[in-house]
Amino acid sequence: MQLHYIANASQASSSGRTIPVIDPSDGQVFDELQRGTADDIDQAVRAARQCYGAVWSKLSGAERGRLLMRLSAKVAEHADELAALEQRDCGKPTKQAKADALALVRYFEFYAGACDKLHGDTIPYLDGYSVLTWREPHGVTGHIIPWNYPMQIFGRSVGGALAAGNVCVVKPAEDACLSLIRVAQLAAEVGFPAGAINIVTGYGHEVGDALARHAGIDHISFTGSPKVGTLIQQVAAERHCPVTLELGGKSPQIVFADADLDAAIPMLTNAIVQNAGQTCSAGSRLLVDQAIYEPLLERLGQAFTALRVGPAAMDLDVGPLIRASQQQRVWDFLSDAQVANIPMVAQGQVVDEAPETGFYQAPTLLRDVPVMHRLAQEEVFGPVLCAMSFQDEDHAVELANATQFGLVAGVWTRDGGRQLRMAKRVRSGQVFINNYGAGGGVELPFGGVKSSGYGREKGFEALYGFTTLKTVAIKHG
Repeated sequence: MQLHYIANASQASSSGRTIPVIDPSDGQVFDELQRGTADDIDQAVRAARQCYGAVWSKLSGAERGRLLMRLSAKVAEHADELAALEQRDCGKPTKQAKADALALVRYFEFYAGACDKLHGDTIPYLDGYSVLTWREPHGVTGHIIPWNYPMQIFGRSVGGALAAGNVCVVKPAEDACLSLIRVAQLAAEVGFPAGAINIVTGYGHEVGDALARHAGIDHISFTGSPKVGTLIQQVAAERHCPVTLELGGKSPQIVFADADLDAAIPMLTNAIVQNAGQTCSAGSRLLVDQAIYEPLLERLGQAFTALRVGPAAMDLDVGPLIRASQQQRVWDFLSDAQVANIPMVAQGQVVDEAPETGFYQAPTLLRDVPVMHRLAQEEVFGPVLCAMSFQDEDHAVELANATQFGLVAGVWTRDGGRQLRMAKRVRSGQVFINNYGAGGGVELPFGGVKSSGYGREKGFEALYGFTTLKTVAIKHG
């Protein structure tokens, strides 16, 4: 049974209730989590506040950096263990789970090096004055982590907050807690003071709501749906608590006639099937120059047909979806496609070894998807790619910007002028030219516009969001 981890100690919930942990590969229960309460959140916030006042706020940036570097090394030592936990908990194929564990190592390493490099500034002002600015931590930050990439999002969110001088209370998704509890334990082993990292598990409407409402939380970081993000903003606004929100996307991959298709096709495929399509930045809309629409779909269809789906331990191209309700969501979208007579180009294959009780979905390539159909507007969060053609550059921009989201975009063209024009005109937080994702890019600021949220995580830019700016004006004669 998994317990909360508060002030470097494991403890049961005050509710006395638990939540089953289900393996997505076979749909079977294999563990239990604590069903947390507002009382558990309050205890964690109090522990964090005590740690911040007594210990953490007194550490120099260099001292915080050494702790984060030790945690990075400890996570590296336990990377296989953490990958195995995440694999069974989330249904990730082995290679994806290991990549996530190594990404967590890199996040802690990056932020360890940044701790003593977050500087203020001096401002030229009136004669007789010296004016300077200080970057100060918020204090206690709350982190609501989704189930699709728990280790990676923990690293970019909690790692940045700790580096900036905050202490953290973390509420993981009830579907994916195991790796994060273990990371908190490892942090204690390398010397993090009690209360610096606290993990409280439970349901969003209970524990997540309590965390967002708690008066002792000075900043909230949330990754999830626009609907829940709106609720968190409303709750936080009641006490003027700042928030950082990453709320998903419906990201376009825009392929022009001069694109290198040999380079593009593997990335177009991976961008929608990685993590079974359960990725906020998934390239879920394919916009193709009408001059190459048919040949590209033919080649991409061949790539999709070759994809295999199965249990996480088989380490195939695609693992299961996270839970039965997510599987049903994808089925509902595909059913809508059939009703609308949207043609299917190709599908991958679920292998015979996949248990019928697992939550599997074959990757699916659809074509001629109407721009206003829900398949082209809403986040499926499954391995479903929607293709449509465009006539010219202006039409491509119109289609790319024709959703409520604006997280990531990919542009495929050899034309240097077009590359820059598209990067400027497409509304998104990141634009990738002749690549997609840039290998993960711990160093690259990440976040969206429009309904994809606001604020930035990852990279040095994240540290600004996890701090407040204080201006000091000194009159000296």
